Amino acid sequence: MPSHSAPEPDIAADTLELLEWPRLAEHVAGFAGTEAGRRHCRLLPLPASPAESLGLLAETTELLALDGLIEGGLSFQGVADIRATVQLCAKGGCAGGEELLDLAATLAAARRLRRQIEDPQLRPVCSALVGELRTLPELEQRLHFCLEEGGRVADRASAELAALRRRLQAALAERRERLQDLLRRYAPMLQDTVLSERSGRPVLAVKAGAAAQVKGLVHDSSASGQTVYIEPQAVIALGNRLRELQGEERELERAVLLELSGLVGEEAEALHHLQRILVRLDAGLARARYGAWLGAVRPELTDDPETPFELRDLRHPLLLWQQRREEGSPVVPVTVRVGPELRVVAITGPNTGGKTVTLKSIGLAALMARAGLFLPCSGTPRLPWCGQVLADIGDEQSLQQNLSTFSGHIRRIARILAALASAAAAPNGGSTPPPVVHPAGASLVLLDEVGAGTDPTEGAALAASLLRHLADRARLTIATTHFGELKALKYGDSRFENASVSFDEQTLSPTYRLQWGIPGRSNALAIATRLGLDAQVVQAAAEQLRPGGSGEVNQVIEGLERQRQQQQEAAEAAAALLARTELLHEELLSRWQQQKEQSAEIQEQRRRELEHSIREGQGEVRRLIRRLRQGGRSGGREAAETARVTGQRLKRLQQEHSPQPQRVDHGGWRPAVGDRVRLLALGKAAQVLALSEDGRELTVRCGVLRTTVDLSAIEGLNGEKASPPPLPQVQVRSRRNPASRGPDVRTEANTVDVRGLRVHEAEAAVEERLRGANGPIWVIHGIGTGKLKRGLRDWLATIPYVERVSDADKGDGGPGCSVVFVK
Repeated sequence: MPSHSAPEPDIAADTLELLEWPRLAEHVAGFAGTEAGRRHCRLLPLPASPAESLGLLAETTELLALDGLIEGGLSFQGVADIRATVQLCAKGGCAGGEELLDLAATLAAARRLRRQIEDPQLRPVCSALVGELRTLPELEQRLHFCLEEGGRVADRASAELAALRRRLQAALAERRERLQDLLRRYAPMLQDTVLSERSGRPVLAVKAGAAAQVKGLVHDSSASGQTVYIEPQAVIALGNRLRELQGEERELERAVLLELSGLVGEEAEALHHLQRILVRLDAGLARARYGAWLGAVRPELTDDPETPFELRDLRHPLLLWQQRREEGSPVVPVTVRVGPELRVVAITGPNTGGKTVTLKSIGLAALMARAGLFLPCSGTPRLPWCGQVLADIGDEQSLQQNLSTFSGHIRRIARILAALASAAAAPNGGSTPPPVVHPAGASLVLLDEVGAGTDPTEGAALAASLLRHLADRARLTIATTHFGELKALKYGDSRFENASVSFDEQTLSPTYRLQWGIPGRSNALAIATRLGLDAQVVQAAAEQLRPGGSGEVNQVIEGLERQRQQQQEAAEAAAALLARTELLHEELLSRWQQQKEQSAEIQEQRRRELEHSIREGQGEVRRLIRRLRQGGRSGGREAAETARVTGQRLKRLQQEHSPQPQRVDHGGWRPAVGDRVRLLALGKAAQVLALSEDGRELTVRCGVLRTTVDLSAIEGLNGEKASPPPLPQVQVRSRRNPASRGPDVRTEANTVDVRGLRVHEAEAAVEERLRGANGPIWVIHGIGTGKLKRGLRDWLATIPYVERVSDADKGDGGPGCSVVFVK
């Protein structure tokens, strides 16, 4: 017997393990873009208030929409974990060059992400996160100026360092020349004409027999003893000098790194805040991409504990992952609808029917919504914010603690009750029942096989008493059981409800479908028969059930199941009839549309035939007139009069049968580019190609004709009359400081040269100059490949206080210089 018992683990943490929450968190972490984000997602913390959870859900929604708008998705490339570097610098330590370069890259990436995310109208929550983010462009520019690729300190970082490196390179070149001269002089005595190194010193591979002829310091010899590695005497002093110079170089490099580390340490608070925001954004994007991969939807989460649970077609996320990533079995969804009046749901049915999976699915759904994750459901899931999710799932048997299955369940249930009592204690010392819900949210309790592991009679009584107790203290308790006595609790207490998992007796397999309102049967006798148990044994068991009440209960349940099946079949027949009706309706609409189109085609064909006849008649009249003119006066007057009358009749006929547009007064109608309009002078349709600045003239194309017309010379195809736009109102826009407006000519003070810089370096230089600008700024970037110019133009387009950007005058640089006008 053990001398003492182990301390009880926290029931909330124990519940997370039972629901496999760490496994789900690992799945979410796989969608993060940085190591810090993955580390945060593996913990997947649960907020302590509904407001925090709603904020996380809003972040997930906004980042999911933004990720779909950006080509290639939102990228965290360049973001590094800078916590250790910032902590070291804040304590006065010296960070390495690579760590400082990573910090500079993180600052540049944070600036890029802020530009992509910040939009208070579309993304208010995420914009508030990045709105006060300090990206420290001066610090980034200083780091990039002093450090080269790979973290090496650049020559330009220090004049002393640059001079020392020149002396070092000269000494290295001198030693190289001396060694080459010695190689030529001692060539017959050498095993190899290639210089080697031993302990960082250059050596010659001298034959052992000639070693005495070469003056110098022996550093090593070959394994065979045939070769001796000698540093020639002529370069020993020079090598010592090089060592001294290299030591001085390291000291000067360390001085530069210490200076840069000091600058980082001064901004430690801002950098720590930046790191926290980047990790939060990365975690939010991971939640969004995980939800999109699941096909999940945003839940409607409320802080009202009485909010009903409405989860339609809920699928277990871990089983869904297993189905898609590991080619597992298809996941059968469950639908949960629990009204505000219900407190306990008892799920019954056969083993392996999906009762435990249902428990875990509901528990994970409550935790996922609280953590800001979307739920794999249909429609819009609704549920209250659950401040407590407590579970007793699985076998708690322990040989080390001398616990049976029943004892293990009882100990865990006792911890659940203690957690509920501590969260919602009675205000008057326990004289009245405690409140139903936790003040900070709802309590969800999940019990698997409640009361199992002991005598069935006592277990059923204990389970019934426990569920009644929980109905007074928890917002919702969902319990699975095989006890028939628990199925009758619903009929004596309106806070109870029954549910069951269905079982197909023909195929001897569960359907994993959850049915509400009807208790389930264990189907033990049917399963035993199918598995080949002796018929006499099964018959004897059935005889024992008939006299008791349980047999009658099973008959009632069987009748309810038949009734439900009939209702289901009737509902399916009604759905099929509705579908056929919809198809018929669509077919009728389609035929009506076809007839309408055919009628229009017939009318158009008749109109074309009439126009053709009129044109033929007009041609005949013209020919008649031409002959009359050629024939002289004899008999011509009578024929001419006949031709004139005929022509007038043809014109009236054309006017009567030509389709006239229905002119409707459309007040305020104005054409737009791409619209089709009618030219009143020609009576033809044309397409609008362009509009003048005042909107009173249009450039239109009619066939091959392209012309500019006034607004009054056109109308809509349906007879709309265009209304002219209002006269523009001239407004005087004040500058930030009109009294101190700078000159509009280029000077040294308003010019910044960024040639040779990277885009992010140029952005930092221009941003620094723009802060104090009170007039236009000339940015010299050169022409080259145009990459620097395009990058700067794209960046300047996102800055709110930049009015416009244009090329400079030819005398100021033309296309190689941009003029930035600030508001």
